[in-house]
Amino acid sequence: MSDILIQNPLIINEGISFRGDVLVSDEIISAVALPGQIEVPEKTGKLDASGLILIPGVIDDHVHFREPGLSHKGDIFTETRAAVAGGITSFMDMPNTVPQTISNRDLEHKFRIGSEKSLINYSFYIGATENNLDEIMNTDPARVCGIKLFMGASTGNMLVSNENSLRELFKKALIPLAVHCEDETTIRRNTESFRKKYGDDIPMAMHPLIRSRDACFKSSSLAVRLAREYNTRLHVLHLSTADEMKLFSSGKTIEEKRITGEACVHHLWFDDSDYEKLGSKIRWNPAIKTIFDRKALTEALNSDVIDVIGTDHAPHTLEEKSGVYLESPSGAPMVQHSLTAMLELWHRKIFSLEKIVEKMCHNPAVLFNISKRGFIREGYKADLVLIDPDHEWMVSENNILYKCGWSPFEGLAFRSKVVKTFVNGNLVYNYGEINNDHRGRALSFDR
Repeated sequence: MSDILIQNPLIINEGISFRGDVLVSDEIISAVALPGQIEVPEKTGKLDASGLILIPGVIDDHVHFREPGLSHKGDIFTETRAAVAGGITSFMDMPNTVPQTISNRDLEHKFRIGSEKSLINYSFYIGATENNLDEIMNTDPARVCGIKLFMGASTGNMLVSNENSLRELFKKALIPLAVHCEDETTIRRNTESFRKKYGDDIPMAMHPLIRSRDACFKSSSLAVRLAREYNTRLHVLHLSTADEMKLFSSGKTIEEKRITGEACVHHLWFDDSDYEKLGSKIRWNPAIKTIFDRKALTEALNSDVIDVIGTDHAPHTLEEKSGVYLESPSGAPMVQHSLTAMLELWHRKIFSLEKIVEKMCHNPAVLFNISKRGFIREGYKADLVLIDPDHEWMVSENNILYKCGWSPFEGLAFRSKVVKTFVNGNLVYNYGEINNDHRGRALSFDR
């Protein structure tokens, strides 16, 4: 590893943009200044980044990298290759693997896989069940990103619906409680109604009516009510409806909030008119809903009602996705294209670059108390991304890096491209070339 001076990019950081230089020494950002003002040590490499944009590495608070147990869909090595090509330098992985990550022994196994296979930095959620509160309370707050609670449909015993269990968890949680909110009773009732009408082959366009806005709001409002009652540090994942926005507030800094929310890229890009063309390829839980909901999510991000943009990256094989509605799983790959899609929304003047960086880089670091990442600051880890804002390219099967081999964006042209990604000061992605030998670090949390 050698020192490198990144010269003259447009730096987007902490709400401002400016031309400047960034000096990286070993793993650390050692200086940030206007062009030509940094005293450069001998033998420092120089990278001319004129015409490029420099941002902190994206921190994705919500991925399903499928390992262990489901690695035919994706694994930590393949999906972090895709992630680093998309400018993501840190991820937090969900617990619904096989086995489920519901004990500290399961967590240790995943951390070991991360150390052996991840190209980028990592942490893992512990999953909540009706009866594993002791395991949750014994997790290391400085090492584990959060608790994942399914208040909606899930697998195995990870659906927590007993009110006493919920109250104990909200009362005692010492680390962020990240919640999937959909009311299972409502979903089952809606499913049965549509099954009676269509049989097993329910049209995919019915997905947002089955996993309805009522199912989302009923569950989200319960989570928010419990969090307010117990002053829980609550983070509601993948919000999808305009109705839910009334549960959250603006006017506070991310540091002041006890209740925060996440929007996912697919809910900002697609709406229910896209089911006709893309079908199961855009089937996520919660469902992609109307253009009205999509615009409400956009407005909520811009007004700081919603705090974070994540991916809910959840690959399945095309064979799995090709089944009829009641057999086709929900979820799709996203990490390679999430930042690029958001940059396209910048080109469309929907979001500013500063807002994208705030929601994808800064706020995840602050919300989860990640140590010295998420910002371009002296003394912070050198997780950095260079973007060519005028590099048009098309998503095709030839450049998709997901193990599942497909993307809902396939065939779309984007106007900007990630060209270099640094992880802990190391150039891991460079104009299509990936350093497969690099390994990231376990994230640490200041708690």
